[in-house]
Amino acid sequence: MSAISKYFHFEELGTDYRREILAGFTTFISMSYILFVNPNVLGAAKMDTGAVFTATALASALGCFLMGILARYPIATAPALGINAFFAYSAVIGMGISWQTALAGVFVASIIFVLITIFKLREIIIDAIPSDLKFAISAGIGLFIAFIGLHQGGLVVANKSTVVGLGSFTTASTWLTVVGLVVTAVLMVRRVPGAIFIGMVVTAVVGLVTGLIPVPHGIVSAAPSLKPTFGVALTHIGEINTLQMWVVVLTFLLVTFFDTAGTLVGLAQQAGFMKDNKMPRVGKALMSDSTAMLAGSVLGTSPVGAYVESSAGIAVGGRSGFTAVVTGILFIFGMFFSPLLAVVTDQVTAPALIIVGVLMAQNLRQINWSHLEIAIPSFLIVVGMPLTYSISDGMALGLIMYPITMIAAKRGKEVHPIMYALFFIFIGFMWILNVK
Repeated sequence: MSAISKYFHFEELGTDYRREILAGFTTFISMSYILFVNPNVLGAAKMDTGAVFTATALASALGCFLMGILARYPIATAPALGINAFFAYSAVIGMGISWQTALAGVFVASIIFVLITIFKLREIIIDAIPSDLKFAISAGIGLFIAFIGLHQGGLVVANKSTVVGLGSFTTASTWLTVVGLVVTAVLMVRRVPGAIFIGMVVTAVVGLVTGLIPVPHGIVSAAPSLKPTFGVALTHIGEINTLQMWVVVLTFLLVTFFDTAGTLVGLAQQAGFMKDNKMPRVGKALMSDSTAMLAGSVLGTSPVGAYVESSAGIAVGGRSGFTAVVTGILFIFGMFFSPLLAVVTDQVTAPALIIVGVLMAQNLRQINWSHLEIAIPSFLIVVGMPLTYSISDGMALGLIMYPITMIAAKRGKEVHPIMYALFFIFIGFMWILNVK
């Protein structure tokens, strides 16, 4: 056995190089869209899209390396969706804050993030969440990413009359999602190793052959310069001097805090890492993502966090940090092969996200549905995540309700003091996010 396999505990985890590399590829393919989406979103804030592309790749790679080598988890990181939209559309465009100052806000939030991680506050909070609610978080994330897949694949669309509705099957790209979903489902049922990854490859090939996915005009291109964004956050820290800016900083902190906490718990449940309702090495995992967020702000991108798409790699067998390392290496290569990444369209990744949602939803059976004081907050978490399109908002709904139902059931003494603290924190959190 090699030193690398010993360090990552391949034998103990029942994995090997082939499985870990396949999982790393699968995770990267599932989340590679962020290389293109993030520059588009932050570009709306007048940031240089080329620099953001490179910053996204480097920050993602660093987070993956830290998560893989330090925490030894198959969990990838990248600039988080949702909070990047808050950065561009709410902070910069809505509040009139310059992108330079907003980036400084991310840096300050990152410093606070690192400090509360060092003092183990994040770890204490995660450990205090009851096991039933952790299973609900995992299942809720499953429904959330399945909903993302259904929407991106064109199977579920916006509808003015019913909020959402079935997509149009007269759209050719929707059929590409259907083909990918059928192929992946059949492979999964037949227990073919690497079924999700094979399904994505087959979907991409079908798309290229039918012309639904344009053939890339090139393969290799130079990575854009970081100069327009690198270090800008450091030179604008002095502008964090108003109540409005501290609200922005607090929003960056809270959303990333609870999004990452929920994602880590959900993925750890999926992979079977949880022991006695605790996540081993959670402190190292939290330090990895907070450090990546800090580095990302200096490079020039919005907050970095753990990615739910890591569940795709876990589903094909990824169990060690080597999976995250492979994903990080691919992010580095992705800077130079951006034309090739264009082949990975929404329709290619949609079937994988839907199937992974099925796998994560299996955690629903672990919840004690016979006791309403547990069932009600668990249900709010499960349905809240996809319906609010936010992991943190879904968690907020359930964790606010949990102390209320437990007190109503005369079980208030069983509630951890931190859960009572979270009750008030989440109420404040919801108010901050909705303050005009």
